Amino acid sequence: MRTLIDVGEAEIAALARLAAKGNVSRAALIRKAIKGFLDTNRDMEEQQAFGLWAEHPVDGLAYQEKLRDEW
Repeated sequence: MRTLIDVGEAEIAALARLAAKGNVSRAALIRKAIKGFLDTNRDMEEQQAFGLWAEHPVDGLAYQEKLRDEW
């Protein structure tokens, strides 16, 4: 999918230098940067949720089964 973004001239020049150095397109560099940004932020979201149950004295699965038994 195509999208339009505003990028400063200094950033375009830096991207052009990196693209020439790596023999890739500016678009490829931008896609790689976006993927890295999303991967980093996705990891942060997952880490925020990781270990939420650690403070509870009951095993999570046992607690879930107990709740379901009440239905």
